[in-house]
Amino acid sequence: MFVWRKRASAVWLAANEAALGEVAGQRLAILSRPGRKNAMVEIAGSSRRDLEKIRSRFGGTIEQLPHDWLRRFSKAHAIKPIRIGKRLIIYRSVTSKNKSSQKNESLLIPAGTAFGTGQHMTTAMSLRLLERYTRGWGAHAATVDSSTACRRRIFKEPSAGSGTQQVGSLRSPEPEGTLLDLGTGTGILALAAARFGAKRVIAIDHDPIAISTAKENARRNKIDNIDFRVADVRRWQFPPRIGIITANLFSELLIEILPKLKGARCLILSGILREQEAALVLALKRNKIAIAEARRRGKWIAIACHPERSRLPP
Repeated sequence: MFVWRKRASAVWLAANEAALGEVAGQRLAILSRPGRKNAMVEIAGSSRRDLEKIRSRFGGTIEQLPHDWLRRFSKAHAIKPIRIGKRLIIYRSVTSKNKSSQKNESLLIPAGTAFGTGQHMTTAMSLRLLERYTRGWGAHAATVDSSTACRRRIFKEPSAGSGTQQVGSLRSPEPEGTLLDLGTGTGILALAAARFGAKRVIAIDHDPIAISTAKENARRNKIDNIDFRVADVRRWQFPPRIGIITANLFSELLIEILPKLKGARCLILSGILREQEAALVLALKRNKIAIAEARRRGKWIAIACHPERSRLPP
């Protein structure tokens, strides 16, 4: 395993982040610390030749990681488990997961360079939106009022400063229990959907390394109802109907593929910077997709929305 790194200023990132995202997809990691002017940009890969192309274009350095890099990284970056509502706990080490008595309500996603474990704000917001809109699925259906799962959701304005905006309505995708995860990375959203009771999950990523990692995480968590595929979302043939689509992608790519996403009852979109929100909202309106809820953390936002045709009558 190799990793390309570059210390970058805010100005450099603003000029190059979109291009790096096109090249690296979910492998791109931007590490910043409070009070520091510069950030560290990383892209991991198994092919040094591919990373050399990135270095020739963007500068930076390439390092070969030791064979036990994952164990070392996990030990050095031990972080508390992430709790998603009352239905899921995400662990980053085998030791901490072994202490859990709720094996079917937990996931083990080991920490890894340039791959998501639920810590990044975009992933965390997506996980919490996914937990909210799947409360009628699977084993947890009995804990959800059946009339709530069948009627239109009405959202109230949040209190000031809450960081969450809720408008419109969103049809519950519970009857289908299916999910399509675009840009799956480690597979964390697809795996969470399986834990939440999805009957079938399809997870795609253009990066074979990401798909390999996601498959290993599925085996590690004994989850076998996910269909992992290496594919380009621009060219992939989308199913005509599906319950939920999650897409943690760059804003430009989200806007490009929006017309293909209208077969879903519910869309959970993330990877969107605040300054990109206006352009995405206009694209949603053009495609007759209504926003149900928007969450904001730091410079990132995540949006839950639905095609206007899927809105239930009052």
